[in-house]
Amino acid sequence: MRLFTFQRAANLEQAVSAPPQAAFLAGGTNLVDLMKIEVLNPALVVDLSPLQLRQIEVRDGALQIGALASNTAVAEHPEVRRRAPGLSEALLSGASPQLRNAATVGGNLLQRTRCAYYRDLATRCNKREPGSGCDALDGWTRMHAILGTSDQCIASHPSDMCVALYALDATVRVRGPDGERELAVSDLHLLPGAHPEREFSLRPGELITAVRIPPGDLSARSRYVKVRDRQSYAFALASCAAAVQTEGGVIRLARFALGGVGTKPWRVPEAERSLQGERATRETFERAAEIALRGAKPRRDNTFKVELAKRTAVRALMLSAGAPS
Repeated sequence: MRLFTFQRAANLEQAVSAPPQAAFLAGGTNLVDLMKIEVLNPALVVDLSPLQLRQIEVRDGALQIGALASNTAVAEHPEVRRRAPGLSEALLSGASPQLRNAATVGGNLLQRTRCAYYRDLATRCNKREPGSGCDALDGWTRMHAILGTSDQCIASHPSDMCVALYALDATVRVRGPDGERELAVSDLHLLPGAHPEREFSLRPGELITAVRIPPGDLSARSRYVKVRDRQSYAFALASCAAAVQTEGGVIRLARFALGGVGTKPWRVPEAERSLQGERATRETFERAAEIALRGAKPRRDNTFKVELAKRTAVRALMLSAGAPS
């Protein structure tokens, strides 16, 4: 780890007035790790812990979660478990209890890729050093993405929480030097394209202050399914957050997003539309899963993810719909 300046923000205004190149420190479970191995070397680290951004409450019918609320606090909150159980399940499936106690919602939204090549300074990585190349393309790709990839990057998005937020149509509240704004969580993360070093749509100096989940019965039906190599402390090989609302066995509305397989949480509106008005059966969900995986580009070591993601999606959709297995 290199020398850096540490500054504790007394209030929100002071935080967003920091130089654009400053790194914001929340729980530190991702940032500090990357600083230790010198993948990230910020000259200034701004500690956000004094800020009052930990509230979890229902406001105007929507569930609002402060950016500094811990993953554990959100997962165990009664209103989250009642209004968005899929979000609770996603958070509880991530990392370890110790890390969930420290990790924050804002940090989870902005966590960097867990690609082994990104973390290894001896390899080429376009995210770490733009234009240097990507050794993952011809390397070990079992954990890498099959959707949303480019010839510059195939790193998979690591978050479980974000997958649930995509399926729940969440929005992110942001504060910056130019004031406040709100954006859909799906607009926060960028596809790698020709510039994989650009992972987020935040403007310089902007800080996430809260996440909002809109009101409605759909979120209360949400579920999360994660497939991984071991029961705990493992990233998803494939995951799915699903929310299905039915009436008389017919699907009225459905949302689902995939994790572990995309360069960002993966949601396909066409697949969701294919479910509306259909019977809530395995065959219906299988057709939607097929649509969601169209365009997948697996590599040598992760071809299995195509079928695994389909089956994971079907399982999550059936659980949410209460369909017999």
